[in-house]
Amino acid sequence: MTEQPSRPTFGLDEFGLDDRMRLFGYVTAENRFAYRWLLRAFESARSSYHIMLHTADVAAMLGVLHEANPDCPDPAELELPRLLDALVEWGVLDRGQDGTRASTLAEYRNRHSVYQFTEAGYRAHRAVEAVLTATMDDSTLSRLVFADLLADLAALAAANEAGDAEEVYRKLNRLDRALADIAERAARFYHMLGDLSRTNDVRPEAFLAHKDALLAHLRDFHDELQRYTPRLRAAVHEVEATGLHRLIEAAAEADERLFHTPVQRLEDWRRRWQGLRSWLAPPGAEEVSEADRLADATVAAIGDVLALLRRVTEARRGGVSRESQLRHLAAWFTRVPSQDAADALFDAVFGLGAPRHVAVTHADPETIPTRLSWWDAPAVELSRTLVAAGREPGQGRGRPARIDRGDDRRHRLRADQLARERRLADAAAVLAEAELDEHRLDAEQTAVLLRLLDLALAARVGAARAVPLAAAAHGVRLTLTPTPGRFTTVRTAAGQLHLDGYALSVAAASHTAVHRRELVAV
Repeated sequence: MTEQPSRPTFGLDEFGLDDRMRLFGYVTAENRFAYRWLLRAFESARSSYHIMLHTADVAAMLGVLHEANPDCPDPAELELPRLLDALVEWGVLDRGQDGTRASTLAEYRNRHSVYQFTEAGYRAHRAVEAVLTATMDDSTLSRLVFADLLADLAALAAANEAGDAEEVYRKLNRLDRALADIAERAARFYHMLGDLSRTNDVRPEAFLAHKDALLAHLRDFHDELQRYTPRLRAAVHEVEATGLHRLIEAAAEADERLFHTPVQRLEDWRRRWQGLRSWLAPPGAEEVSEADRLADATVAAIGDVLALLRRVTEARRGGVSRESQLRHLAAWFTRVPSQDAADALFDAVFGLGAPRHVAVTHADPETIPTRLSWWDAPAVELSRTLVAAGREPGQGRGRPARIDRGDDRRHRLRADQLARERRLADAAAVLAEAELDEHRLDAEQTAVLLRLLDLALAARVGAARAVPLAAAAHGVRLTLTPTPGRFTTVRTAAGQLHLDGYALSVAAASHTAVHRRELVAV
């Protein structure tokens, strides 16, 4: 068996598996709350650039925390040296000696210890704090990061073209951290939605109070993701056009990780760029990017939230939830006096009684040979009324009632429908002849435009992104021409309508005159 070449180790690499597990010993110790507040005191001092603390300094920081937080124990009631030594034993803290505090030889011989976090201990403390302080507020999707990604990709392309290695390293490192943050936030958010839909202890009032904010958050994130996905894909291609090999070499050259060889740094940055590319612009035309998968997951999450809303609404409509109903039913079954009463309750609840037996003669029995078995003989058709009620169709109900056709109402509805179609046709004719950049659409013209847009955008599913979309109705034809980086603006009676990435044109279906709304720069 050949030995694996040893890698250079530093910091956390020196800790074995057992040592790392011992870092969390204070979490389950008897005085775990005191240990937790002690480490919070060290973290508070570290945030103020005080790294090494004497026992008196630790007591002073605990006193400050005790005044601000009633849950914090009083340092006067704690045996600080014993607690600090236990944390040193677990590897969370590091202990050193400070002889400058001694004023006499006797004091010097006594222990004057100072304590500070070990690197592994600080990470363990932060991991425990992250778990204990995790809230629903952390599970959010960041929609504002897409604009930063687009700006960083543009700056990365300019830096790579100019040969600025340090700027390439900074921008590429920032892009890597931003994508990691997006993926982590999305994972936490969708896991939170899954827990919300699976839990049996959902409070309907809390969910109904926040459902609008939750749906608006999902909708805004999906809109921003759909808006920036083609731009980010184009920005990735522009970066690679400046020289991908030079980009990787520049990032590896400016990387300051001392304990990585140049080859390792090159491979690491090449791997990071491949991950970034798979997120925004996969190389294959048929490959689905992680951004597209994230958009699909967002749409699925919206459906899950609506399904949960429907279940909560139906439970509130009945006065009690399904869980409460099943619990009461189980209690009834446990309190029945006999087996017969349990069977009767079962039949009343689930409606499973004895099967209904019916006998029907075949219409022409002579056509069926008597030597055929039941398995091979053709089946006899039974009416649903006979099986469900035990009677032939039409029996026991007398003459059928007279059908009320409602001719007056039908004529009135038909007249209203024709009048509406005429109004829409007139509005479509005006829409085809008007200059959209100068004309303000009324309610009928806006309805025609929205109906045409709905038909045109529905054809986008499965079609190529660069193919124009068209739809025709009410004697006019609408065409949407893909124009990346720009958007179309139409003024309506209800406000302004913006179409991102498309040029809009409306023309009469019988001739070729086209009236185009010019694009406005973003």
